[in-house]
Amino acid sequence: MNKICSILLLVFSLYSFAENPVNYSFVNADKTIKVEFNLTSKKTPSYKVFFKNKLVINTSELGIVREDANFYTDMKIVKVSEAKAVQDDYNMLQGKRKNIHYAANQYIVRLQNKTGEDMEIIFQLSYDGIALRYHFPKTSDVIKKITEEKTTYNFDAPAKAWLQPMSKAKTGWKETNPSYEEHYAMGVPVNAKPAIGEGWVYPALFNANDAWVLITESGLQDNYCGSRLVYNDASKALQVTFPQKEEIFPNGALNPESQLPWYTPWRIITVGTLKTITESTLGTDLADPAIPMDASFIKSGLSSWSWVLLKDESVNFETTLQFIDYASSMNWPYCLIDADWDTRIGDAKMKELVAHAAAKNVKLLVWYNSSGSWNSTEYHPKGKLLTHADRDKEFSKLQEMGIAGVKVDFFGGDGQSMIAYYHAMLKDAAEHKLLVNFHGATLPRGLQRTFPNLISTEAVKGQEYITFFQDIADLQPSHCSMLPFARNVFDPMDFTPMVLDSIPNIKRKTTPAFELALPVLFLSGIQHIAETPVGMAKMPKYVVDYLKDIPTNWDDSKFIDGYPGKYIVMARKKDNVWHIVGINGENKAKEIELDLSFVTNESGYVILENEKGFQQQMISKNKKLKVTMKPNGGFVVKM
Repeated sequence: MNKICSILLLVFSLYSFAENPVNYSFVNADKTIKVEFNLTSKKTPSYKVFFKNKLVINTSELGIVREDANFYTDMKIVKVSEAKAVQDDYNMLQGKRKNIHYAANQYIVRLQNKTGEDMEIIFQLSYDGIALRYHFPKTSDVIKKITEEKTTYNFDAPAKAWLQPMSKAKTGWKETNPSYEEHYAMGVPVNAKPAIGEGWVYPALFNANDAWVLITESGLQDNYCGSRLVYNDASKALQVTFPQKEEIFPNGALNPESQLPWYTPWRIITVGTLKTITESTLGTDLADPAIPMDASFIKSGLSSWSWVLLKDESVNFETTLQFIDYASSMNWPYCLIDADWDTRIGDAKMKELVAHAAAKNVKLLVWYNSSGSWNSTEYHPKGKLLTHADRDKEFSKLQEMGIAGVKVDFFGGDGQSMIAYYHAMLKDAAEHKLLVNFHGATLPRGLQRTFPNLISTEAVKGQEYITFFQDIADLQPSHCSMLPFARNVFDPMDFTPMVLDSIPNIKRKTTPAFELALPVLFLSGIQHIAETPVGMAKMPKYVVDYLKDIPTNWDDSKFIDGYPGKYIVMARKKDNVWHIVGINGENKAKEIELDLSFVTNESGYVILENEKGFQQQMISKNKKLKVTMKPNGGFVVKM
């Protein structure tokens, strides 16, 4: 009888274990972030996220479905590693911080599907978040194709989200979508559906159980597509989703395909306070290190640009001369010449402009159309960068002329073949010592670390749209107050900021002080300034002098105060000088008190505004500074 009872007890125990598999706990070094990992009843990998012992992300699924194999259901845990400390020290030539140290606890879960094939899920938990990715360790020369990624993020119903909709491919002007150029839905339920119907782009911001969470991806190599988030009604969670069928380079791949072994991109979950989110560098921490290259030609700074306010007719020899001289007078290292320069100015006159600019210590950037057949844009030069041979020929010509870099516009989406096009263009440009700025393009996802010559990317509804549409200008204050919490947290953003004077045919909603704060608030390797020489000439000398020394490669950044879409105050340091800027995204005055004890220098100044316009006041670090931001206003501090 006792023997029978023992057998029954053993069977019951095994049954209970099968029904309730062991929870594995992964923690960061200070144990503020925890991941619980196990298998569901379908034997699907799943995880939960806790911040300071509070549940932030509820049970969410993981897994990959390939054409040849299922790594989603009927999985078996083979081994879970002990915590391994990983760290990385690297430097950035642009962005919020120059010298960066990354440290995390790494855990590797080795799983096996029902046919005996292995897949690993790698978790890395740092002080500010979680990164996870999949690894297929087997070696195979056969191309494997992923049809679906099952990664989900399951937030409980009370959570709120700040999300940018994904646009519908081949819609918009000349079928140029998707371009990551939509306004954010702010503070919406996590199961909200975008009107466009194509999900949400990264980075996606959430508030759950008193914690802030920012979700994005990084380490996107040329053997994977870009992804986005779509709410899955069946699983009641946001799922990583692949691009629309149109988002490909002609005859190229849409979904991921590669030989083995194969690492997928990192899924990044930044967790903490708004200070954690805005100061984090996880987006570059998990990006691939810089390719071998001579980076001596890479210089950040500000640039003049005629087209944004003066449009097509400004692309001519005489106006460009004026904007070169303007850049020189402002101590800005660059002048951007926009579309159709190849015919409106021509190679012979371009050589004259390069020589004139060099004499003024200014370098020229020129515009290109990336397009093949994926849209019907007519601006040119067009169709000259589609192959390696094309790029080698065109980039060699530019290098010989003395051009510093290219702004390449109108890309076709996030399919794997289009992502490979970005990689190939950056690599070829680096070989010809050319800077690259992508417009009408996808999110960089840390590519600026891998290719330091990538100095900026648009991927934002920026100043250009404001110059065309009054309704978009009306939304600028809240939109700009949202961007530092999501789009511009990790990746450079070519918003093309700052109109201090006026925009033709548009009533600007922001004040001049709001605009003055943007070149420091926004992060971009080169800031293409929208203001014209005529508009700048109307400004007080102290405003002009302030704009003659605006860094774009910062040593450090600090979040002071703010709330997504409402207001933000950020401090950025270069050498021993701190720049503190604030903008008010709401149509009511807002008072901010600044404790300046953290700054290096004893004194400095603040530029504010009253009913008469700009005003400058001298300030001391030993006294707290009270600043009243006007409705849709702002301020700047330098000390």
